[in-house]
Amino acid sequence: MPAHGVEFPAHTRHPMEAALAACARPAMMGDTAPTGRHWARLLDQLAATGGRTSVISSEFFSDAPDDATIARIVDQLGGERVQVLVTLRPLVRIMPSQWQQYVRNDLRMDYPDWLEHILRKPPYDKPNPSFWHRHRHRHDRLVERWARAVGPRRVTVVVVDDRDRGGLLRIFEALLGLPENLLQPIPDTVNRSLTLAETEILRNLNVKFRGNKLPEELYSRLVRNGAVPHMKNACSPVPGDVKIVTPRWAAEAAGEIGAEAAARIAALGVRLLGDPALLSAVPEQPAPAPASGQVETRIAPEIAARALCGALAAVIAGPGGGAAARAVHQTSSRDLLRVLGHRCPKRLGRR
Repeated sequence: MPAHGVEFPAHTRHPMEAALAACARPAMMGDTAPTGRHWARLLDQLAATGGRTSVISSEFFSDAPDDATIARIVDQLGGERVQVLVTLRPLVRIMPSQWQQYVRNDLRMDYPDWLEHILRKPPYDKPNPSFWHRHRHRHDRLVERWARAVGPRRVTVVVVDDRDRGGLLRIFEALLGLPENLLQPIPDTVNRSLTLAETEILRNLNVKFRGNKLPEELYSRLVRNGAVPHMKNACSPVPGDVKIVTPRWAAEAAGEIGAEAAARIAALGVRLLGDPALLSAVPEQPAPAPASGQVETRIAPEIAARALCGALAAVIAGPGGGAAARAVHQTSSRDLLRVLGHRCPKRLGRR
C-alpha cells in the first residue's frame, strides 16, 4: 500500500486499544485497560505519515457515546481531511456473530434467551447495552451520528454482500486508488465463526469461571487468547457440526429493523455502495430453531481437547507472551502436546 501512496498507521492489524480509549470505552474482560497513551500513539503514527492518505479501521469507533466524542475524534484525525466509511451487514447475520463475541467476553446467557432480551424485553439495556448502541440502535442512527460530524458528502456506506468474498476488498481498492487485487485475504481461519458446540463450551466455562471467582486476567489469557484462537485455528467445522440458528421470529424482526434503517440511510444523502435491500433480507430456514434449553449439543472430545491445548499453550507462553501464544495456535495439537510434555513438569516444579 505505501508504494501506492496509502499508509496504515497502526502497529497491529486492529488498533483496538486506541479506538476504545478514543471512545472512553472499557477493555474486554481481563485485557489491558485502554488509556490515552494508546490513542496518542496512533495519532503520532498518523502524523508521521506526513499527510499521506491513511486508513484507520476499528469496529469500536461505533461505540462513540455522543456527538461531542465523535467530533473530537474527527478533529484529532485531521478534521476536514477525514472521510468516514461504514460497512454494514444485515442484522440477522450480525446477531449470532455478536452473541458469540459476547460469550467470548463472559456472557453466560444462551442464544434464545439473549434474543428474547435484545428484541422483546424493553428497555433493552441487558445483558449487552453496547449491542443497542451499535446495531439495535440501528444502522441508520450510527450513520447519522457520523454524518452530523463530517457532513453527508464525506460519509460512504458499504452494504456488504457476504456472497461476494472479495467484494469488500475491491471496494476499498477503488476508494483508495489502489490497483485491483492488491489487497488479499489472510489465509487463516482466525475469523471463522464458532460452531454451537464450541460456543457452548465457552458459555458453560463462563458459568464455572464466575462461580469460582477466578481472576479476570486469567480469562483473557487462557480463554479468549488461548482456548478460543486454538479452537478456531486448529480445527475446521465439519458438515455434522450444529450451527447457531436464529429463530424465524427473530429473523423477521431483524428484517423489519433493517428495512427501516435502509430507508433512513437512503434519505441522509450519504454515498451508498451495495444493495440496501440486503439489510432487510430474511434468509430461508430449512427448519425452525429449537427453543431455549432444547438444543442437544454434542461436544466432540477432539474439540474439548483442542480448547484445553490452547489454554495450556497460553500458560506456557506466560504473561506477556501473546506473540508466542499466537504462533502456538498455528501448531497442531500433537506437536503442542509434545512441547507441553517437556515444559509443563519443569515449570510446575519451579512453582
